[in-house]
Amino acid sequence: MHTLSQLQSGELVGAQHLKIQQDLTSFPMEILTLADSLEILDLSGNRLSSLPPEFSQLHKLKIVFASNNLFTSLPVVLGQCKNLEMIGFKANQIKHVPEQALPEQLRWLILTDNEIEILPESLGYRPRLQKLALAGNQLKALPQSMRHLHNLELIRISANQLTECPEQLLGLPKLAWLAFSGNPFCQVNIKIQDVPTVRFDSFELQQVLGQGASGVISKAKWRKPQNQFPENQFPEDVAVKVFKGEVTSDGYPQDELQVCLKVGNHPNLIQSLAQVNEAGYLALIMELIPDNFYNLGLPPCFDSCTRDNFAPGLSLPISKINKMVEQMTEVFEHLHQNQVCHGDLYAHNTLFDDEANIIVGDFGAATMYHMLTGTQQALVKQIEYRALMHFIDDLLCICDVKDKSSASFQKLSEMVNA
Repeated sequence: MHTLSQLQSGELVGAQHLKIQQDLTSFPMEILTLADSLEILDLSGNRLSSLPPEFSQLHKLKIVFASNNLFTSLPVVLGQCKNLEMIGFKANQIKHVPEQALPEQLRWLILTDNEIEILPESLGYRPRLQKLALAGNQLKALPQSMRHLHNLELIRISANQLTECPEQLLGLPKLAWLAFSGNPFCQVNIKIQDVPTVRFDSFELQQVLGQGASGVISKAKWRKPQNQFPENQFPEDVAVKVFKGEVTSDGYPQDELQVCLKVGNHPNLIQSLAQVNEAGYLALIMELIPDNFYNLGLPPCFDSCTRDNFAPGLSLPISKINKMVEQMTEVFEHLHQNQVCHGDLYAHNTLFDDEANIIVGDFGAATMYHMLTGTQQALVKQIEYRALMHFIDDLLCICDVKDKSSASFQKLSEMVNA
């Protein structure tokens, strides 16, 4: 984090990355003194509502974040920034996205949690666009021009007002990660009761195990034996995901809960034990994952955009990769037999142990699709099949060097490149 005084004193001359959060109501013009060096600008968490025309002087700028501000329109000046690749204006009050606001080099656009009803046709003519986050808006339709986004790999359109399945997306050749729950065209008015419903005070939350966009997962203990469910033998120690109430980057928490219950049990999925579904409190009680499981991958970075990263030095023998691929393929088939698209099939959402057993989690982007036509369902499955191929390809990148000439490695490589 930087300060205005540092900027004004000249202390930040030559800075490539600038982050200021000081309740700003106007753009600090001193930022322009960094025009010959600045590549990443983060002005999130202020009270900005506009950018000056001079903003385009930041000719080296590649990434701009301005989330949690007061913008009602995406600034047109962004479209004049010749090298700008990534724009993040999450959680503003944006209603209007002008045709001219999208730079030619745009690769990653985040407009989650705004009030957008219409997107410009120019969106479909940004050939480098790979990642697009639009969840939590008021979109009733998507531009037909989006059928031209041949490099789009990930899109989030959950929690909007789309009345028809956006078929212009389903045929995109590189799309692999798709989330669309919480729209009228895929409305699911069901309450799945595959597991018991318990009260929010039935358990005591302990240490936090992890958290993501949709909620916080904690270790928990039952306050007293759950004898009212004799057919369910609940373990004493469990994990509880308490969902956040608001829309997330992937969609509505209620949709995530219902999807988790719909997919049912599978050896490579975290088993759901019970649910809490009360006003102001939504939670899923799950089996506690053993301590000997670790994250397989790391989330994408700015450079990789949609593709996972891995811990430095991590390598796996082809025998373990084969075992992981077999398990993930079984998970994929299980999900789609239940007409569920995971939407976030990644190594970073996968846990593994020393024996190459895997557990797949994070259903925040998952979507039920049983209400679509047969053709649409087949295309949704095909989209997620690409994600499965990317998962395999990413694992091959960390394969032990000595195994890269093996028949097994070659077989998987051929499957990925088919």
